[in-house]
Amino acid sequence: MMSFADFLTDLIALALSTAIVAAYYGFLNMKVRVNPTYTIHGVNALARSLWVEHIMNNPGKDVMAVQTLRNFIMGSSLMASTAALLIIGTLTLSGQAQNISQSWHVLSGHGSYATELWIIKVMFLLFDFIVAFFAFAMSVRLANHVVFMVNVPDHDAHHNLSPRAVARRLQRSGNMFAIGMRAFFFAVPLVFWLFGPGFLLVSSIGLVVALYQLDRSEPEDVLIARARLGATEPASAAIQAKFAK
Repeated sequence: MMSFADFLTDLIALALSTAIVAAYYGFLNMKVRVNPTYTIHGVNALARSLWVEHIMNNPGKDVMAVQTLRNFIMGSSLMASTAALLIIGTLTLSGQAQNISQSWHVLSGHGSYATELWIIKVMFLLFDFIVAFFAFAMSVRLANHVVFMVNVPDHDAHHNLSPRAVARRLQRSGNMFAIGMRAFFFAVPLVFWLFGPGFLLVSSIGLVVALYQLDRSEPEDVLIARARLGATEPASAAIQAKFAK
């Protein structure tokens, strides 16, 4: 039977990792309140709303709408299938606790390799993949509804068929897809946790640094500066200058 001291190091690493991720999302929410398009998610949400309004106000765009949504659904379906395979793999991994729990800690000088703690770690990873599967499946479900709604000839027949309402439903589908991808990202530190608490903390810091680079949209002044640079400087010269540094 494990005591509290046996998994104290893992508990501290988990608490610090959670605090780092929570602090990052707190910072992100603070920025989004000031500027809704500070993140790429805000830009994508704006693009989806404008796209739905354009499609529903131009009946000749129905074929393009179906093709676009089909590609979106195929992407979500692929991610849901991937999550299901990862769930099966994680369940298989849980049955090997006694054989590999100690060998996976060979590079870690801290933390416990007790079988009970290993099962807890695998349960965290399993829950993460289940969240990803549910999010991607919900994304497919909501997008399937949008396929029919976006091509309704008389969208004034009901308030839930208006372009704004359909855009909100597509937004929910896009948000679910984003949640599923976030769950995949969070699986990275959870997998490293299987090797030891130190790896969990380091990978969590690395994940936040990577997300900070991926989540931000380019500010307007940067885009204007690049547009001016492109108008006054040939693209080949800009590329050569970049690699000359």
